[in-house]
Amino acid sequence: TAAREIGFGALQVWQAALERLGRGRGTEQVTIVFTDLVAFSSWSLAAGDERTLALLRQVARAIEPPIAERGGQVVKRMGDGLMAVFSSPDRAVRAALAARRNLAEVEIDGYKPRMRVGLHTGSPREIGGDWLGVDVNIAARMMEAGGNGNMMLSSTTLAALRPETLDELGATVKPYKRNFW
Repeated sequence: TAAREIGFGALQVWQAALERLGRGRGTEQVTIVFTDLVAFSSWSLAAGDERTLALLRQVARAIEPPIAERGGQVVKRMGDGLMAVFSSPDRAVRAALAARRNLAEVEIDGYKPRMRVGLHTGSPREIGGDWLGVDVNIAARMMEAGGNGNMMLSSTTLAALRPETLDELGATVKPYKRNFW
């Protein structure tokens, strides 16, 4: 974890240097979403290729439509996860919650996958259909912090949400505190 924090610090320094030169940030604010299935690798090793592919198809059918229906764009698929961007944090949160509800219906041979989700709002750079920058890395870190199937929003995303969005969705926010001992 120390190496990860040092690496994150180096990325922030690099991003700040680029920003001073006017080249570090994108021109539009987006909400970046990363997803990942909890303990997927160990399950897939035991399940084999055929069942793994069947599960990944079911997962895609569960989580990708809510993204598209709410104006999101899947940027890339990464094995058992994906990266998507939204023009609005409200749409991103709505899509992520819908995807998680849909995923609850997925099952193969008694295995029910759980998904961790990370969201962060910022101004990354879009280059060739991909998004780059510290904001993307923060979103990925938010997903990693999701542990065993939580949805994690950065404070930036939470602040950018319309006040009524969480109430409309029946969602509550629990503060996440991480000790650096």
